[in-house]
Amino acid sequence: MGLEQKPLSTLHEKASYEVGDFDVPTGREEEWRFTPLRRLRGLHNGTAEDGGKVLVEAEAPPEVTVETVGRDDARLGRSYVPADRVSAQAWNSFTHATVVTVPKETAASAPTVLRLRGDSAELAGPPAAAYGHTTVVLEPFAEATVVLTHHGSATYADNVEFVVGDGARLSVISLQDWADGAVHVSHQHARLGRDARFVSHNISLGGDVVRISPSVSYDGPGGDAELYGVYFVDGGQHMEHRLLVDHTVPHCRSRVDYRGALQDQDAHAVWIGDVIIRAEAEGTDTYELNRNLVLTDGTRVDSVPNLEILTGEVAGAGHASASGRLDDEHLFYLRARGITFDAARRMVVRGFLGQLIERIEVAEVREKVHDAIEAELDRGAAK
Repeated sequence: MGLEQKPLSTLHEKASYEVGDFDVPTGREEEWRFTPLRRLRGLHNGTAEDGGKVLVEAEAPPEVTVETVGRDDARLGRSYVPADRVSAQAWNSFTHATVVTVPKETAASAPTVLRLRGDSAELAGPPAAAYGHTTVVLEPFAEATVVLTHHGSATYADNVEFVVGDGARLSVISLQDWADGAVHVSHQHARLGRDARFVSHNISLGGDVVRISPSVSYDGPGGDAELYGVYFVDGGQHMEHRLLVDHTVPHCRSRVDYRGALQDQDAHAVWIGDVIIRAEAEGTDTYELNRNLVLTDGTRVDSVPNLEILTGEVAGAGHASASGRLDDEHLFYLRARGITFDAARRMVVRGFLGQLIERIEVAEVREKVHDAIEAELDRGAAK
């Protein structure tokens, strides 16, 4: 493939479509040091057993085109070059891809929903590996909402491209609600044209190991990206979100806000937020935030915000990260007014995560996430 891409930064030095261009991860590399490689079932080192299935069902309004295409389709891989070995393996291993197209100056009348379902729930042992690719193209001045939902049992690696044309508006909701034993490693890349707007919501609730890597790049000034995330991590689960916003042109904006809650032994949340402001990206306005609420002992949080600023001419740049337990003063205030501990705990968690959940514009998904959080709180209260 011929998409030219210069090295991103000291944290992102390599990009290639070839698996062999990446060393097999050992866990000592910066980009892999928090990931439990042994639980990836060979997705990272080429030993994964092939033959798994992840089925895709699509529901779209009439003005939006959804196609299943072969890997030789010219629209695939035009906006993104894999940046690690698993992403390159996914690129070289998928057989069919899903392409969603919203025509120029078209406002979609309803969300486009892609339901991805692991088809291995009834098989004994861990699911075999499956690979996928999705490309969403908004032509100039189009507007659309796209929902990706993930269910069932799978060992799955995929790449997702969002190509947002000049003046276009795209909102994406990605819900990871896998069965308990699922493994999912995904790269989600958005490329924004001049004055394009991109809003994404990543919600990670289910699965054994889930590692989602959203990234954004800009093709023209005026691009605006907002990346939101909500996750709830139970005992033994590993939820990892690794973000990259690459400011390469002047006068673009980005905002990142990810929040998670953790409960029970060996619940592990990882959030890595990388923002690069290149020398030519004058007038950049960016801020990234990660907060984690620890509900029980025995959990682990790794939260690492990074800013690489190569110009002094920025409109604003900052980051923040905080992880901690339920605030004793908040709980005391509520309990002093006759509210039980369990009810007070729920109120604090709802308020903490609810600020982002309420931003989800698709009511069906928003209600599903609300219900899932309530179920998690019920599970925690029962122990």
